[in-house]
Amino acid sequence: MKAGSKLKSAVDDTEVMVIKAPAGGTVSCGGAPMGDDKPAKKAEIDPAHADGTKMGKRYTDAAGTIELLCIKPGKGSLALDGVALLLKDAKPLPSSD
Repeated sequence: MKAGSKLKSAVDDTEVMVIKAPAGGTVSCGGAPMGDDKPAKKAEIDPAHADGTKMGKRYTDAAGTIELLCIKPGKGSLALDGVALLLKDAKPLPSSD
């Protein structure tokens, strides 16, 4: 996995673009590993990983080692090595005093 690559979910329509990639690890969506291509048959979504993704939003882990941009939303939620990724907050703009 490297910055600029696209990952596709094996369980739903979710697609993400890698903005920042860790040295290793497995990105999953809906409890199933994501890959470069969509599988011929979709797997079942794990109910524990069914919070959904939102288009145009960025997802990261608590340490900030990975950042993914959702380019196609779906029903599954994103995780890195089984740990759920968090929705990244927008940085506040500086005040114009």
